[in-house]
Amino acid sequence: MSFMDRSDAGRKLAQALLAYKDPQPVILALLRGGVPVAAEVAAALDAPLDLILVRKIGVPMQPELAMGAVVDGGVPIVVRNDEVIRMAGVDEAEFEAIRDNCHRRHDPGGASRHPHP
Repeated sequence: MSFMDRSDAGRKLAQALLAYKDPQPVILALLRGGVPVAAEVAAALDAPLDLILVRKIGVPMQPELAMGAVVDGGVPIVVRNDEVIRMAGVDEAEFEAIRDNCHRRHDPGGASRHPHP
């Protein structure tokens, strides 16, 4: 399926999710590219929209390749891609140092913890 842009993708996704309108969902968006998609879904489902702040943990020699991610919040959640970590030859100490650096760069004034209608 092709999309003209992210808003178009959101409208098409919303049509597929209309059955979830009655349970009163909260739509969560990833910053940047996910917001236009999620905004269309939230509008179609008449649902509140909130943001999830995620920071990629990149491989040292290829930072665009994610070996994990930190999901910001009261207690940060770390998601690891152990296959990429192993293939990149990153040891646990190096992973933790890069992870900690990603977490320190977090802007504490980011997304709210309460969905907005």
